[in-house]
This record gives sequence, structure tokens and C-alpha cells, in this order.
Amino acid sequence: MSEVQDRSAKETLGFQTEVKQLLHLMIHSLYSNKEIFLRELVSNASDACDKLKFEGLHKPELYGNDPTLGITVAFDKAARTITISDNGIGMTREDAIAHLGTIAKSGTKEFFGKLSGDQQKDAALIGQFGVGFYSSFIVADKVTVETRHAGSAEGVRWESDAGGEYTIEAIDKPTRGTDVILHLREGEDDFLSRWRLKSIISKYSDHISLPIRMKKEEWDSEKNEYVTRDEEETVNQASALWTRSKGDITDEQYKEFFKHIAHEYDDPLAWSHARVEGRSEYTQLLFLPAKAPFDLWDRNKKAGIKLYVKRVFIMDDAEQLMPTYLRFVKGIVDSADLPLNVSREILQESRDVKAIREGCTKKVLGMIEDLADNRADDFAKFWAEFGQVLKEGIGEDSANKERLTKLLRFASTRNADATQNVSLAAYVEAMKEGQDKIYYATGETWAQAKSSPHLEVFRKKGVEVLLLTDRVDEWMLSFLSEFDGKELVSVAKGGLDLGAMQDEEEKKQAEAVETDYKLVLEKMKGVLKERAKDVRVTFRLTDSPSCLVADEGEMSATLQRLLKQAGQPAPDSKPILEINPEHPLVKKLKDEELRFGDWSQTLFDMAVLAEGGQLEEPAAFVRRVNELLIAR
Repeated sequence: MSEVQDRSAKETLGFQTEVKQLLHLMIHSLYSNKEIFLRELVSNASDACDKLKFEGLHKPELYGNDPTLGITVAFDKAARTITISDNGIGMTREDAIAHLGTIAKSGTKEFFGKLSGDQQKDAALIGQFGVGFYSSFIVADKVTVETRHAGSAEGVRWESDAGGEYTIEAIDKPTRGTDVILHLREGEDDFLSRWRLKSIISKYSDHISLPIRMKKEEWDSEKNEYVTRDEEETVNQASALWTRSKGDITDEQYKEFFKHIAHEYDDPLAWSHARVEGRSEYTQLLFLPAKAPFDLWDRNKKAGIKLYVKRVFIMDDAEQLMPTYLRFVKGIVDSADLPLNVSREILQESRDVKAIREGCTKKVLGMIEDLADNRADDFAKFWAEFGQVLKEGIGEDSANKERLTKLLRFASTRNADATQNVSLAAYVEAMKEGQDKIYYATGETWAQAKSSPHLEVFRKKGVEVLLLTDRVDEWMLSFLSEFDGKELVSVAKGGLDLGAMQDEEEKKQAEAVETDYKLVLEKMKGVLKERAKDVRVTFRLTDSPSCLVADEGEMSATLQRLLKQAGQPAPDSKPILEINPEHPLVKKLKDEELRFGDWSQTLFDMAVLAEGGQLEEPAAFVRRVNELLIAR
């Protein structure tokens, strides 16, 4: 059998496992908001036309004798079908298999791992993941897709009843583009109404810049019913929303436009629409999403900004228009200055693009600042979703470092939970008399940081300590050393200097104790020379017998562990062991001879465990503790 014959035969293929799961959840979890299927299919049709516009810049022959792009929505009461058609780029057989039979979206595994079985919660997650083409099965028990790629002579028919398989075959299709035919389920006949379909288009898709056409209906007095005519009319405004005056656009239209370009389910937290004139002339419409995408931590993911030039779509995800730490921002930039044949390489070198990037960055930071200053609840939601990503900007965007620093929020010993709601400005304002530094503790979890022995003296003196537990924090702190003239100091680094908060009596007592423990410290240094850089007494502890600190300029234990977990090289530096001279276990060392080495090793191991570290020889630790307990 020839290759042509093979390709023309109907073939039955199985859906990717994730598609099967998504179809099941789609049908059962989003059923309460069925009408979104039309929004999603019209949005896909619009994207297909945009892609043809872009390809047509270099290959105008793709338009053939059909240069006017548009979308058509039709229904057939007798057949109980709804058809959404476009004359966009269309699909090849391979495209149909790749786009309709599989999900290539990064974050798929994490997405399904978060589903709980709670329909209401899962509906929000599915919307966050993006419903797209598969929303067809909310109202249809069978979907037929007939498509022909621009420039191809062969059409393709794809068909499925969402039962785990689909068929695909070659067909004759005289026009390019795609027809999605929905065979409605029982009980969905209310969608077989021009008024209902038009109202959904007006609600969700009025902003689409292409004409969406439907056949007219007129009242037939003889039949006493509305009759469909062959003449079509445009049922949306069919003008690019961002080109309209802000006064002519409602909040609902902005929200639906966001859902269209971002393929989101939730409303955005905020948006900004502005026309910029000057060295570079462009229009920007930028949105802050309410939910983080599942691929937020993929730094190779391009930013969610669509680039247009003079209202002609150029490219999705123009990463040059937004810095990486703002990769969650969605929106449109329409330039009046860039050439229509602009490439990603030209974008990297263009002075106009640099000006647009700077302008967009400032506008986004302005939106976030407005949330922080005027909408505290919304800012808290934003920070919970995107705070860790925003912290990357401290090291990446020196021009806006000061603005970003003011937006930072942290957990603190002031709070009873892990909520990150303390700004550096609020911390400084609440500093105790005599305090001249901003103190922080790092940990892999909030509970670990909160229970760190390094905090004991700060609790005793009532000094607030910031608790930093995000993976990005240690890296960020390498670029953030002070705020408002106050140095940021780790409670677990170097010698503790409480400055004016430590009175003269305490200083004299510390000097006396150091002299008293001089011999003990020398012996411990000898025992622990392979593990500890130094051993010294400390007054940062009130309840614990010992703790580990990093020397000035050296990497913290938390950062070392994070690097090793990520498979990155970490410097092999020894910590400093500090002992609490007021603790009974430490006092015991002064008179201990026989088991001095075991007690020294045990105090070191206890300090490792207290900061969340792992012992190199846990069995040896258990053996020593057992022997010490028996000896007592």
C-alpha cells in the first residue's frame, strides 16, 4: 500500500493519558459554567487567524484568493450541531495529532497532582491550567474537526467522543482553516439559539479584533417563528480592544480580554491600559493575573506578552518586552515604530524595544505598588502567588532595585504563622531603641526557622527577626545588604553584636565567662578540629546548649544544603560551634575528663540537628547518646 493510501485511511489513535484525565474532569467539574466552550473555541479561531497573519508577512501566497480573515458561528437545529469556523492557518495531520491528542504544556504532572476531587476547587485549577479545545466536551458528546493547513492541498478530519480514542483521516476540504463541529449532548438544545450564542459572544468575545459572523434571523409571520437567512452579519465590535479609548471599555470587557489572551479562568487582579508617546510610540495593555501558572518556575518560559506592530500580530511570548522576573505578566504591546518583519534577533538589539521594556516594567511595578498601597487584600494574594519570583528582580534589575525592595514582604517572629506580610519599612519603624540592624534567620521551612536556637537572645530582648524560607532568599540577600541605612544581618553568622542593646554589665560578664572557659574551649577545638573551624562561648543562646554559625563572608548552612539538593557545587567550609556557658550540659564539661570527647561531639551533633541539618554518622550519634545516658 502506498504512503498516500496509508495517510488517507481512517486511523484510530489513543489519547495521551493526561488528555483522558482532563476530559473526564472537564466534563464533570466545569459543567456549571458550560458556556465557556464558545469563548475558548472562538479564542482558538482568533489565534489561528493571527498565526496566518504572521506567516503571511513572509509568504503572502498563503492567503490564496481569500485575504479577509474572520470567524463564523453557525448552528443546525435538526442535526443538533454548533459549528465554529475560521479561515486561519489551519492544521496538518501532524498538527491535529499534536494539538488535539496530547498536552505538551509544562507543569502537567504538577497540575494533576494538585487536583483533590472537590469539583469546585478542581474547576478553578482546570481553568488555571487552561481549558482550550477540550471544553468542547462540556456540551458535546462527539466533536468533529475538519481542517486544512494554509498552503496544503490535503484536508484532515479528526473526530472523538471523548471515550479515550479519536479517529483521523484525510479529506477533501476546498478552503483553508478549521471547522469545529460540536454534536450536542442531550439536554443542551438551549445552545441551538442565535440569541443565546450571540449573547455569549457579546459577553466573552466582543473584544476579538476579527469579525465574528452569524447568519441573520428574521421573523416569519406566516410560520410564526424566526427564520434563518443566508445573509451574514458581524455580531462583535471587531476592533482591537487596546486601540479603543479607555472610557469606551468596561471592566468586564477588560477581564474577558485577559481571559482570551492568557487562556485563564479567573479575573485578573489589576490591569493598565496606556498609549505611550515619545522616543518610541506604542500602546500597552498589561495584566496582573490572580493565579500563578504551573510553569512559573520554568525560567526558560517566555514572558506572556503578545507583540503587535500597527495592529498586525507578530509573535506570542515576546520575552524581550518584559524582564524574566515579571514573566507572569500577560498583555499586549502594539508598536507604531517597529518593522513588520521584526525578528527575535532584531528585538534583542533594538533601542525601541529597550524603551518599551523599560516602560512596561515601570508600569507593572506601578500596578503592584498600587496594590500594596491601596488594596492590601489583593496585594496579599499577589504576594502569595508571585512574591518569590518578584524577589529575583533584586539581583536582576538594578535600575528598579529600590522600588522592588520596598515591595518585599517577609514572615517574622512578630507573627504567629508563616504569612509573609512584614515589609522592611514596617520592620524599621518597629525597631527597638538602640537597635541599628535588621536581623533575619533563614531556614528550609518556617517551622525550622521559627525554632532556630539563634533566635533565643532576640526573644529574650523582644527583638523582631525576619524569617526567610523561600529558596530564592539566600541568593537575593547577596544583592541586598541594607535598607534605609540599616544593615541586614543574619542571626546565624559571625560574632553576635547587639550594639546598644547589650549593656555594660552584660559585656563584662561575657569577658569573665570567656576567661573562665578558656581551657574548655581549647580542649573542644582539639576534639572537633576536623568538624569545626572554631569553638567559642556565646550569649545568643538562652535555652539551647550549642549552635552553629557561619564565619563572616562564608555561605550559610541553609544555602549549602539547598545547593547540594539541587546538584550544585557548594564550598566545603567548616562552621563555628558556639556553646552556652549557662547551660547545665556545658557546665558539666568543666569537670568532665573521661567522656569529654563524647560530650563535645554530641554538642556539635545537637547543633547540626537544631538547624535542620543531617548528621554524617547518625548511628555514631545515637551510640554516644546511649552511652552518656547510661553513664549518668
